[in-house]
Amino acid sequence: MHSADELSDAHLRVFDRPPVPPPDEIESVYLIGICGTGMGTLAGLLDQAGYKVAGSDEAAYPPMSDRLADAGIRVDEGYDPAHLEPAPDLVVVGNACKPTHPEATYARENQLVQLSFPGALRHFFLQDRTALVVAGTHGKTTTTGMLVQLLAETGLDPSFMIGGVMQGYERSYRLGGGRHFVVEGDEYDSAYFDKRPKFMHYEPEAAIITSMEFDHADIYSGWDDYRAAFQHFAQTIPEGGLLVLNGDDPEVRKLADHTDGARVRFFGLKGGDDDVTASKIQTTPDGQRFNLVVDGRAEAEVVLPISGHHNLLDALAAGTVALGEGLSPQDVAEGFAAFEGMKRRQEVLGEEGGVLVIDDFAHHPTAVRETIRAGRERWPDRRLVAVFEPRSNSSRRKVFEEEYGRAFDQAAQAFLSTPISEGSDHGAELMDAGAVVRTIEERGVPARAYEGADALIGPLLAEVRPGDGVLIMSNGGFDNLHERLLDALADGQAEAA
Repeated sequence: MHSADELSDAHLRVFDRPPVPPPDEIESVYLIGICGTGMGTLAGLLDQAGYKVAGSDEAAYPPMSDRLADAGIRVDEGYDPAHLEPAPDLVVVGNACKPTHPEATYARENQLVQLSFPGALRHFFLQDRTALVVAGTHGKTTTTGMLVQLLAETGLDPSFMIGGVMQGYERSYRLGGGRHFVVEGDEYDSAYFDKRPKFMHYEPEAAIITSMEFDHADIYSGWDDYRAAFQHFAQTIPEGGLLVLNGDDPEVRKLADHTDGARVRFFGLKGGDDDVTASKIQTTPDGQRFNLVVDGRAEAEVVLPISGHHNLLDALAAGTVALGEGLSPQDVAEGFAAFEGMKRRQEVLGEEGGVLVIDDFAHHPTAVRETIRAGRERWPDRRLVAVFEPRSNSSRRKVFEEEYGRAFDQAAQAFLSTPISEGSDHGAELMDAGAVVRTIEERGVPARAYEGADALIGPLLAEVRPGDGVLIMSNGGFDNLHERLLDALADGQAEAA
């Protein structure tokens, strides 16, 4: 990851920003790019804290636009410097803004008070709370939700900010009355003027690193660059703080050598020296059951209402931090029993015509593979049809082409949506969906690619049959493919096709 002063347009990125007043001296906050997942969530937190909040986005699109409207937060559609007149007390600049963005340019040239999204989160909400940060390539959202549930179930009333919606809470943020703030720590960059990973702002008392595997090829030059970000993050844990590492991941294990006096605890299922692990693991129709083993002793029986090896590891990670915060093993077991899961993570949207439709956020080859594997474990009697949209800047990259080809081995059939090229893409860097399909088929799974949901839904309906499960994976809306499929199945169009 480059620093701002190394880039060709550094003269636009490196500039003196006015000092940010203390939170109690700020009344109005304006967010550029307010409909993004993180920015919209921050807007909700600021609104809940009593600030006057507004913002802009290129298009006010649901579901975030609906949530902001419900909260009474004004959203200006389109970008116009006039939106910043009169000047708000603080402008939060989303990381999708380039230096030439009209509103970002106005804020810079007129010396408005500015922060990045993670800088604002730190400034308003983390300085006076105990920050618990969940980082890693995979599993951040589910692990963060689990940790929130464990703390909440024991009455600790945590605040939280998650990159997904918790079932039961129906939101991705909350200001609680307790001392803890649980936050999903993203390794993506902070703003056009701050190229550091977001998680470098949070200064946690305790942190989890769930996994490490090269990702975000659009901003990291390679594996060494990506690894270095996590090494720097591990160094931010203070002396006496807690660093929880996945003992099954060799790269994560090495981060124990990059702390400055933090306590290190390992969780995992493979190593004999893990501090927190599981035994007597059983897959059930409703999830999985296991014994929570702490420092070599089986302490509590846990019923986890979601399936999958990766979710079991996430549970061990969350449990390790919860134990470090004073919860008993039985508290942890009771918290997991109450966990309803996260929206868009193995979320069953409905069943029509005997076909189960499942939604998941997976957008990295490993996440796709593990999500399919978890689906096979949870619904072993169903033929699992996997549908995937490579939508994010990173998931559309050619660097992952071969890995995607190997990710669908446990699916009965695969459907891909071809990635859409955006203005910042270079053709040679874009994933070739046809090449992925060929690899999938060479490995024995029938596969096809189509240009978007409109072209894909007809052939998909022609293939599915009663008893199937259709697992739809995308980090976007996929043109509402999920509901369109359910509606078509309800109308009997599968048989007609």
